[in-house]
Amino acid sequence: MITECDRRKQISMRGIAPVENVATVKKSFNRHLHYTLVKDRNVATPRDYYFSLAYTVRDHLVSRWIRTQQFYYEVDPKRVYYLSLEFYMGRTLSNTMVNLGIQSSCDEAMYQLGLDIEELEEIEQDAGLGNGGLGRLAACFLDSMASLGLAAYGYGIRYDYGIFTQRIENGWQVEEPDDWLRFGNPWEKSRPEYCLPVNFYGRVEKVNDQDKWVDAQVLFAMPYDTPVPGYGNNTVNTLRLWSCKAPNSFQLHFFNNGDYINAVCERNNAENISRVLYPNDNVFEGKELRLKQEYFMVTASLQDLIRRFKSSSFGQAKPVRTSFDTFPDKVAIQLNDTHPSLAIPELMRILVDIENVPWDKAWDITTRTCAYTNHTVLPEALERWPVGLLGHVLPRHLAILYEINLRFLQEVGKRWPGDFGRLARMSLVEEGPEKKINMAHVCIVGSKAVNGVAAIHSEIIKKNTFKDFYEMFPKKFQNKTNGITPRRWLLLCNPGLSDAIAEKIGETWVTNLNELRKLTPLSKEEAFLRNFMKIKQENKMKLAQYLQTNYHIKVNTASMFDMQVKRIHEYKRQLMNCLHIITLYNRLKKNPQAPFVPRTIMVGGKAAPGYHIAKMIIKLINNVGRVVNNDPIIGDRLKVIYLENYRVSLAEKIIPAADLSEQISLAGTEASGTGNMKFMLNGALTIGTLDGANVEMMEEMGKENIFIFGMTVDEVEELFRKGYNPRSFYENDAELKQALDQVNGGYFSPEDPNLFSDLYQGLLNNDRFALCADFRAYVDCQEQVSELFKDPMKWAVKATLNVAASGKFSSDRTISEYAKDIWGVEPSLVKLPNPADKGSAKEN
Repeated sequence: MITECDRRKQISMRGIAPVENVATVKKSFNRHLHYTLVKDRNVATPRDYYFSLAYTVRDHLVSRWIRTQQFYYEVDPKRVYYLSLEFYMGRTLSNTMVNLGIQSSCDEAMYQLGLDIEELEEIEQDAGLGNGGLGRLAACFLDSMASLGLAAYGYGIRYDYGIFTQRIENGWQVEEPDDWLRFGNPWEKSRPEYCLPVNFYGRVEKVNDQDKWVDAQVLFAMPYDTPVPGYGNNTVNTLRLWSCKAPNSFQLHFFNNGDYINAVCERNNAENISRVLYPNDNVFEGKELRLKQEYFMVTASLQDLIRRFKSSSFGQAKPVRTSFDTFPDKVAIQLNDTHPSLAIPELMRILVDIENVPWDKAWDITTRTCAYTNHTVLPEALERWPVGLLGHVLPRHLAILYEINLRFLQEVGKRWPGDFGRLARMSLVEEGPEKKINMAHVCIVGSKAVNGVAAIHSEIIKKNTFKDFYEMFPKKFQNKTNGITPRRWLLLCNPGLSDAIAEKIGETWVTNLNELRKLTPLSKEEAFLRNFMKIKQENKMKLAQYLQTNYHIKVNTASMFDMQVKRIHEYKRQLMNCLHIITLYNRLKKNPQAPFVPRTIMVGGKAAPGYHIAKMIIKLINNVGRVVNNDPIIGDRLKVIYLENYRVSLAEKIIPAADLSEQISLAGTEASGTGNMKFMLNGALTIGTLDGANVEMMEEMGKENIFIFGMTVDEVEELFRKGYNPRSFYENDAELKQALDQVNGGYFSPEDPNLFSDLYQGLLNNDRFALCADFRAYVDCQEQVSELFKDPMKWAVKATLNVAASGKFSSDRTISEYAKDIWGVEPSLVKLPNPADKGSAKEN
């Protein structure tokens, strides 16, 4: 078990020279406790100490933050704007100390003050402004953009409530509000001086032969800035999140009529736009509030970046930019999925209606500035806004989209004369009982580049999802395999392994993950392998203590820690994992004396509140766990734990302790996955299908170091083409039939035997994600996993080779490719000087 002394030693060995000494940290800490929080040690709470430490660390950011923005103003680089409706940042304190290189000073200072820095870190609320992979990817990308010295900005929404807090009550998911701002946020700085107007509703009329948007309702977007520090380079970029504010004059007639209460209520309703993050269930719903959120973020961000573009004046005393000719040369806008797709018609509206740029020129500017990342191949997840709703909320944008579509279809018609089927498929406007605007089509037509997020995903969107568009614009389509930041996902969360690696190959891997290839020869060194497994065991013991404290379950730390953590969705096939658990349980019950490799199986993730099947899967896993965990015949050989409220800070605890990572989606359904990369980087072996990034992981590490099972994309297509009958697999697999019959017959729900009939009927009548077809291959592959786990040294060899092959999956590599191939910017290796705490930013 890692002691506190050992942990502090690990931190101090990370090799980054402290920039401030311990005495200075203590002085700053006490100053904030007294003068910022107005407390002393007699009345201060642990939360007060956390805030004091956070403000102390932020002090080290501020001068760097200001200097970075001054530097950008002085050299006028091309700026990258990353537009995303989600930024799943997690906690900020630890990551900031790591990137600034002050963690050892802060740790020692807290120790001398009689405080435990780990306890203070645990107090911080996760900034859960995302659902899962897409939002966490955006957070990793911000870290890499700053670490690579790119002049980059993140734009999103400052939701009052993030992704809901999940509670498990009697096996059911219960959602509670994530009031992450309840105690304040020490990392953000409000910028009311940069409030911007946002229009909704109204109508379009001709004014001097030009279409103008009139009689709109006006709200305001108020920015809150969060610093994003790069690693060891003194660069601090900005994440700007928008909060909705009603204007002071809003519904003034209520006041005039003496109805003060209604006036206040109307203000509150108007500000609901930034109130809560929509939970994602991968089924698009055309809700008016969601449309307002998307446009709110987009228009505020575009107005802001255009202001910055105009005010940039390299070599000039005053702003000089009045022309938009150089806009694509100075601005790159990346659309993170279709959520920010309204940026395309909004940029056109600003250029044409406000800046008086001719349509053709405005379209050229727009298509040379915007780029689009696609994150899903599931057709039901693609955004399609009803024309009636879009025209009601954003009438001018609907007119612009119709004009874009008219001109685009004319081009298609010239290319393929008489091909009316192609015209219908490629139209931005989908005909039907209810006309809809296909926002993915808008993004493709209005962007200079379209990328998938894994090699197999990018091929699928070219050959299937957007086949017609690929035939028309083959040069637009690219692949940018996702990545993760090694700072948070190894250096910060797994200090033991980080130090073991640094002792052998140095520390350059932190900013060049390809250096991990130097670990490959160490897979033959017994001493390194034993140390590797010792570190893994210490991480498992630490997690076991956490589980005993929080779940009151004692787990066998010698067992295999088998983990599947991600959003709960049918395509991710947590249900197949559950059926495997039942199969293992049945085998043990049938022959308790048979050899058995102990497993602790952990599943975590949230289901969207309205996603019935996903919530039933959670209930089933918990009910199976209730039976398994309380069966004296089973003992500690098999345990099932549902990890409540899975989030970034919990991921940082469980990923370093994992032996086995479950990445078992049906081939062709997972765009990429980034959890798989985090487990790989921390020395877990993967069991998975040839889906998403698993394919490239296998290529990097060798197929002998990953457990691959199941159908390929082509085999899946062939299965469904022939006519898939899940009942035939059910009837011909005794273990699958037994498990499903137990689920359907009430074995795991004696209080309600029909509780899980929907899951049973769904699998046998409409097994859309071919769980039954892949089940036997999955179970057989799991037997290979168990067999290997019996030999710790062989397991250690493969685990080491997994870490060694992780270099490709750094978000630094991903961002470098975006910069070179899409944004047209160069990563900067220049390390900014460490500035004195003075000066003022000329631009924010």
